[in-house]
Amino acid sequence: MPKIQYTKRFWGVYKKLSSHMQKKVKKTISLLVENPAHPSLRSKPIKGVPGLYEASIDMNYRGTYERLPGDVLLLRVVDEHDKALGNP
Repeated sequence: MPKIQYTKRFWGVYKKLSSHMQKKVKKTISLLVENPAHPSLRSKPIKGVPGLYEASIDMNYRGTYERLPGDVLLLRVVDEHDKALGNP
């Protein structure tokens, strides 16, 4: 089971989200920990950015992450689709 680490940027955006969206993010993180290939995450590599992946929070929000050695997932950012993928 992977361990989760967070960037300061992740926390900066996360704190500004509504409590409803924060709950969705927590659920997504739980799924990532349990099974990074879970179908509802629609997890996939980010085109043009080697080593970075995106996961779906809902239809409008995405989270980006990096797989680090030692079975660690570094959560980089969570934001609206275009903002998250424009600067993953």
